[in-house]
Amino acid sequence: MTLVIDHLVVAARSLEEGSSWIESRLGVAPSGGGKHALMGTHNRLLSLGNAYLEVIAIDPQAPPPGRARWYALDAPAMHARLDRGPALIHWVAGTTDIAAAVAGAAVPLGDIVDVTRGDLRWRITVPRDGTLPAEGVYPSMIQWRGRDAGSMLPESGCELEALDLAHERGAGFYESLRALGLRSGEPVTFADAERGIVARIRTAGGIAVLA
Repeated sequence: MTLVIDHLVVAARSLEEGSSWIESRLGVAPSGGGKHALMGTHNRLLSLGNAYLEVIAIDPQAPPPGRARWYALDAPAMHARLDRGPALIHWVAGTTDIAAAVAGAAVPLGDIVDVTRGDLRWRITVPRDGTLPAEGVYPSMIQWRGRDAGSMLPESGCELEALDLAHERGAGFYESLRALGLRSGEPVTFADAERGIVARIRTAGGIAVLA
């Protein structure tokens, strides 16, 4: 089993607001993406080299999904946070064995849900109440069935330089992910500190920071 950084999750009140926020920081706007009928959300994507960035928001044209949306998008605390502006809230790790990753994770990851969007097929962990694992610091797990979204994106000129994560259980989280197959070359660090997530991204204009 191997584990890699699949993508970063930036949430916003709308795709337009989130895309503008990314463009103002990275110099290039996310594009493409689509709708997630199962969750009542939609997204836009941006390649970061060996990973990608997802801007996600509640789709105002979609009917209520009949369940809690992923990434805590229904939570009042998340609404209050996004009222202050878009934010990097989470990351998703790609695995070659999602069932084993769930069984060995350091925190509960929820159910394994089958999702489709266009020609894309994947399985992803989603807690039934929609909460973020360890408030977004510990990753959700994804296993692609066929081509992954990142491989279909055009080059953006941006590359993920580092993903710096902090949590009072940071060292334990890192050891857990290493046991699940996290490759030593993945640009991710954990610190035992106040909870937080920061991405440093190399752009044409230098290093940009998302938090």
